[in-house]
Amino acid sequence: MHSYGYRSAALWLFLAGAAVAQTPAAAGQAAAQPAPKLTGFPWQEETLHYVMNWQSGLAVGDVYFAAHKAGGGWNFEVSGNASVPGFAVHDTYRSTVAGADLCTKMLEREIDHAGRKSSEKTTFDQAAGTARRVTLVPDGGGQSDFFIGTCARDAVAYAYFARLELGQGRVPPGAQVYLGAAYSTSMVYAGAPEIASGGRKVTADQLTITVKGPKADFHFDVYYARDPARTPLQIRVPLAMGTFTLDLAR
Repeated sequence: MHSYGYRSAALWLFLAGAAVAQTPAAAGQAAAQPAPKLTGFPWQEETLHYVMNWQSGLAVGDVYFAAHKAGGGWNFEVSGNASVPGFAVHDTYRSTVAGADLCTKMLEREIDHAGRKSSEKTTFDQAAGTARRVTLVPDGGGQSDFFIGTCARDAVAYAYFARLELGQGRVPPGAQVYLGAAYSTSMVYAGAPEIASGGRKVTADQLTITVKGPKADFHFDVYYARDPARTPLQIRVPLAMGTFTLDLAR
């Protein structure tokens, strides 16, 4: 069950993240069409709602992504709840970033996995190349300092940064992202299947994402719209109890 808890959190965080640029053929078609209206992140503030479904089709939860402008940076929030037999998850992640590169200033996490609650705050000192993680709940959890790379990003910030890169036609390489500890993330393009979304069939870019770190070693598939914002349409994550799917609600 602990594995499910982490996977659900990582799933929500990376869902908005690693889209894939249009194929050359698709790009050529886009050039012949009128320029689309630029909506959603990074042009406008954005809130996306996803419904989590079990492989039986039973809806078991909801996930929300929100991006709000804050001066020269952004405030991002990912919140979700899910309930399956014997296990419930209620998580909130808040990321504060600065500058056009979305370098992290602070990450806050509030987690409730089957009644086991924790809360922590990580502050990033980009100039010094260090970060400080402080456990708020349970009391007396202490703090720890660790080194970070140049313009380090937490998992939420990296998710949005990847969308910026892909909007410029650049598929971001694998990277170290921070969610308490550091996690290695790699992305592989897996084709352009047709999927059901919003009551119709659409062609989506499929990406297989692998996450490895102290508490994770798994992969999942994400399907992205071919719009300028690289909107994630669907994600499928295989677990021992079955495959879970997040579908964009319209």
